Amino acid sequence: MGSDDLFHKRKAKSARDSARRQPVRASYDKVLIVCEGAKTEPLYFKELVDHYEIHSANVTISGDCGSDPVSVVKHGIQLYDKEKLAGSGPFDKVYCVFDRDAHPNYLQAQVDLSNIRKKGVFYAIKSIPCFEYWLLLHFIYKTAPFMAVGNVSSGAAALRELKKYWPDYEKAGVGSFSYTLSKLEYAKANAKRALREAERNHTDNPSTNIHELVDYLQNIKNGR
Repeated sequence: MGSDDLFHKRKAKSARDSARRQPVRASYDKVLIVCEGAKTEPLYFKELVDHYEIHSANVTISGDCGSDPVSVVKHGIQLYDKEKLAGSGPFDKVYCVFDRDAHPNYLQAQVDLSNIRKKGVFYAIKSIPCFEYWLLLHFIYKTAPFMAVGNVSSGAAALRELKKYWPDYEKAGVGSFSYTLSKLEYAKANAKRALREAERNHTDNPSTNIHELVDYLQNIKNGR
């Protein structure tokens, strides 16, 4: 056998092996979730994805972008462009998950998202003041605003409130989704109700639309 034939056969085998190693995604949406938290939010959504047995090749969750809302959006755009160039097909949806808390460029992140030309792909998933407000809604419906007082940020105030109902809660802890799963539909209803009330009162403190992402993931296999 000539060296050229051997080379081409090895190259073809390598390509086949590489193709076998690539995870084959299911027929439903391919989704990117970019979170400002390195652990708290990514762990929550990874647990959710595992619970609903969503194919791992269909959902990419990243918290490798720092805690700055604008950085979350930039990272989402970078990962979207990278995936598109990789030839494996672009993400159908990109969800940028971030808090308001004390971030000075929270509003700029929303402007950046609204300026993205790819409409219907990029979404802002916001919590005011922070992700812990979403968790709090699993235990109680509460719409009194969380305010920064002295050295205590609005996010820290929401965390204190959550600990009244969940004393053992720790940020970046494993099991947040499973611990609150039995109360998930109650939290979704509370989040929708709180969002409507915030809009009526021309405020966003407190509010969250995490329920929109949760509902989407719950129904992703149905194409909804």
